[in-house]
Amino acid sequence: MNTIMRKSVLSVAGLAFAGGVFAGPIAAHAATAVDARPVAVAVQADKPDPAKLIPHGTQGDQSRITLNDEQTANAKAIIAATKKAGLPERAAVVSIATSLQESKLENLGHLGDMNDHDSLGLFQQRPSSGWGTPEQITDPAYSTTAFLKGLKQVDGWQDMPLTEAAQTVQVSAYPDAYAQWEQQAADLVGQYWNS
Repeated sequence: MNTIMRKSVLSVAGLAFAGGVFAGPIAAHAATAVDARPVAVAVQADKPDPAKLIPHGTQGDQSRITLNDEQTANAKAIIAATKKAGLPERAAVVSIATSLQESKLENLGHLGDMNDHDSLGLFQQRPSSGWGTPEQITDPAYSTTAFLKGLKQVDGWQDMPLTEAAQTVQVSAYPDAYAQWEQQAADLVGQYWNS
């Protein structure tokens, strides 16, 4: 059988002939021209399951503030850091609620006499307590990652009420204050997790 006829027969059978070597259908697809028209694919960006965001229900009265662009960007940075750490949506809810309590999602620098010791950033983390340098702590991605590292060390944090998980990491003088931000934190995670 001559080479041209062999190529024709192999082509009909879905095989390719390349330099004396037979290749199967996968190689044939790579070697043949493909219709290059774009194909539209619909992707459903579902919102996270509310039962996963607030598994215990909210505790106590809930607070809510209107966020400016910087605060919204900080909430999105917390969500991005949570996703990068491979943690679930609930970790982002705990993180955002903690930041809402500690800084109202504002990346705080040194506040002078109003400052709580040397607390800085979204989570009021202290360089003197080993959270990092002032530059690191005021980087939203770094400070969130540091908070999440602490959260991961809390056994069973996923099954705790938000305020207990946050307090275990933060060791705040006001341990119950985190609970008031759970609904707004869950709403932010629901809105921005898949965006």
